[in-house]
Amino acid sequence: MLLRRSAVRGELRPAMKRAQGSAPARAHPRIAPAPLAKTIRRPDLLVGEKLARVPSQHRSRIKREAILRAAVELFERNGYEATAIGDITKRAGTSVGGFYQYFISKRQILLVLMNELLQKLEQIDMQPSGQGDLESAIESVLRAGLATDLAYAGAHRAWREAMLSDRQLASLDILVRAWTTGRLHAVFQMLAHLPGARRDIDVALFAAVMDRLFWDLLASTLRSNPRLIGTLSHTIYHGLYKDSLLAR
Repeated sequence: MLLRRSAVRGELRPAMKRAQGSAPARAHPRIAPAPLAKTIRRPDLLVGEKLARVPSQHRSRIKREAILRAAVELFERNGYEATAIGDITKRAGTSVGGFYQYFISKRQILLVLMNELLQKLEQIDMQPSGQGDLESAIESVLRAGLATDLAYAGAHRAWREAMLSDRQLASLDILVRAWTTGRLHAVFQMLAHLPGARRDIDVALFAAVMDRLFWDLLASTLRSNPRLIGTLSHTIYHGLYKDSLLAR
């Protein structure tokens, strides 16, 4: 769920070249990476929603953003059902009437927040560093993705709760998971073409398992563990490559 195609072209490419250059002579020949353009398009969660226009005045934009941030914080603390619109406006320092200037319901603000999360995940673009090995490059991308996810942890908690009783949200969640799994699959498929990659790994299944793990971790207390990113990058790296052929 955390990787964008441009991240592979940027942060991972220098390390990929080093891995290719330092591989044993008997390594598998270079194979053209699978095209990444076929990655599933990001779902737009706001299709069909009657949204108020994002205000152009600076003061109004600040007020709208305060409402969004208050909703995230309260969703994370109390959950979806236990958070009322009045609670959100009180924390944001505005009136209930002010809320309805921008959103028509608590459900709509949740959709806006989750859509923002997907947009920001899509925009993650790690610049080429030209330093470090492949595992370090994977770790850098994961770190950027987790930072984005954590900013919306409350929205994700509320989303998981709300979709249990909302069929439309549950259907949208299927599209979200397909998109995040598809991006991981595209990245892993490219990495699997490098020398030393395991030839017996089911890349599609590995991507699906890791994507499920990422989402589940976002809803757990483990998300704040400082060793989490290192553990995940280690798992991905050693899941894709044979230990006996790893080039350090």
